[in-house]
Amino acid sequence: MGVLEALAEISKYIPAVGKPARRPPLPTRLAWTGIVVLLYLIMSEIPLYGVLGYRQQTTQALASLLLGMDLGSLMTLGIGPIVTAGIVLEVLVGGGLVEMDLTKPRDRKIFMGAQRTLALLFALLEAAAYAAGCRFWTTALGGGGCPVGLGIKALVVLQLVFATLILMWFDDLVREGWGIGSALSLFIVANVVKGLFWRLAGPVLVRSNPTEYYGWLVHVVKTGDPAILRYGLPDLVGLLATIAIIMVLTYFQLMRVYIPVTSPRYGSIKTRIPLNFIYVTNIPILFVAITVSDLAVFYEMIAGVTGGTDPLSRALYVLYHYTRPPQGLLDAVHTPLRTLIFALAWLAMGLLYGFIWVEIAGLSPRQQAENLIKSGMELPGLRRNVKLLEKVLARYIYPLTVISSLLVTALAIIADIFGAYGTGSGLVLLVGIVYSFYETLTYERTLEMYPILQRIIGG
Repeated sequence: MGVLEALAEISKYIPAVGKPARRPPLPTRLAWTGIVVLLYLIMSEIPLYGVLGYRQQTTQALASLLLGMDLGSLMTLGIGPIVTAGIVLEVLVGGGLVEMDLTKPRDRKIFMGAQRTLALLFALLEAAAYAAGCRFWTTALGGGGCPVGLGIKALVVLQLVFATLILMWFDDLVREGWGIGSALSLFIVANVVKGLFWRLAGPVLVRSNPTEYYGWLVHVVKTGDPAILRYGLPDLVGLLATIAIIMVLTYFQLMRVYIPVTSPRYGSIKTRIPLNFIYVTNIPILFVAITVSDLAVFYEMIAGVTGGTDPLSRALYVLYHYTRPPQGLLDAVHTPLRTLIFALAWLAMGLLYGFIWVEIAGLSPRQQAENLIKSGMELPGLRRNVKLLEKVLARYIYPLTVISSLLVTALAIIADIFGAYGTGSGLVLLVGIVYSFYETLTYERTLEMYPILQRIIGG
């Protein structure tokens, strides 16, 4: 754990937002949350100084949507460095490569500190690769060579690293009690909603075919064509798939599995503990989508430096090509082998990340058994023994982990195959994050209405 401790030690010199001395009222926290999201969207429209007016959405739609990447703006890297740092550390801890117990305050503090430092290191690496590969300037001028010097490149790198630091401050501000929920999750929601709007009503002409409009609704109104199916463009099938997937996800989000328990402390009162049917929430699909997005990002960075002819660039391109979602039903049918490999790869990664998340997030049978014992609850007919409880709970939790991981990933795959707006992973994240935010908002509202509850639970 020496490397993580070193990274955590460095993080002490990185400015951070502290907790408020007194929790602000709910309306104030909602206002701060809204301001943070608005500032994030504004930053995605502010061009980098020194890039000769180059602005372009990243060619990788998934990276643009989930990571908020907008090449040429302050959000060129988006939230990619932050979430990538989190995934790397969580995989290391969940895979047992690093010995840490995240339920302990000290280990949790080291983990969070290491994540902050690693996020800035990733931002520095990605920004330096973009600058070294002259990613902005050659494309902007339409020719080869790099017309800018080392000073301009260094300035661009500093801007991108500082933009990542600002996003970390935004996340700190919301998580530490000034706002509500998670800023990074809300940034993803903002990107998905923006993508949904443009696919539904984007009033722009398609470059390859000036007679077609990008937004399905605008295309129908302007041309009278119902656009039932369009190759790589929003169509009616995609809209219907979007509505259906959102409804199915909402239904599963509300499902619960109940475990009967008793409390000897209170006269053996019988009750039931609810477990979410989507036990792993939306985390596995988030990790899967970001893993695929990172393949595209790293390919673009390395190819910008090497020209894309080196073995590493080619390997990254092949991996991304066969794991990226299809662009609608016509694309899926046109490339059946790639679609099959994409589906199998996503299911495998979703299941892997589901088990990793259960282990590192305190959702494992052992952790849940310990929580039951500490709360004074027990299962009927079993003595108060952690190992016995763990075996019983494993019969519920591990099947739920498998089912929910595969189910959520399968819904995302189906949505992508049918061209759902906002991508399948985007819709899964949208429904999960919005529902989680609603639960948090309800909880905070209850505490504000009944202050005595806040004193009881120590909030």
